[in-house]
Amino acid sequence: MRHRKHKSRLSRTLSHRKALLKNMAKSFFMHERIETTVEKAKELKKVVEPLITLAKEDSLTNRRRAIASLGIQFNSLTPKEARAAKAGDTSSYNDDRQLLNKLFAELGPKFKERPGGYTRIVRTGTRVGDRASVCIIECVE
Repeated sequence: MRHRKHKSRLSRTLSHRKALLKNMAKSFFMHERIETTVEKAKELKKVVEPLITLAKEDSLTNRRRAIASLGIQFNSLTPKEARAAKAGDTSSYNDDRQLLNKLFAELGPKFKERPGGYTRIVRTGTRVGDRASVCIIECVE
C-alpha cells in the first residue's frame, strides 16, 4: 500500500528518478531557469531549495553535503593536467566545478536575506505531443 507516501514516482524506478532529479538540479543551477512538466518541477523544487539554503553559508561541510546530494564526481587529473589547471587552464575539468562555485558564490549570497521560497513555477500551457502540463521553474529575483 502507498498510504502516506507523498513523493511522486514520476513513472520511474528509484535510481532513474534520483538521476533525473540530480541532472535537472544541475541544469537548474547552471541556467537558473528550465522548462519541464509541472510534476517534475514540483519534485525538483524539493531538491533545489534545501541546496540553496545550504549555499547561504559557504563552509566545507556545506560544500561536501551539496556534492553528495548532487552526485558530483570530479575528474581525476593527470599530473600534466593538474599543472595546466594551476596555470589557469580549466579545460580538463568537467562543468561540476563551475556549478558548485556558482551555487556557493552567486546563488547563496543572492538569497542570503530571504528565509525561503527561492523558486517560482510558472505554468505555460501544454506540450504538443502528449498534452502534458508544461511550466518554467526559475529563481525568484
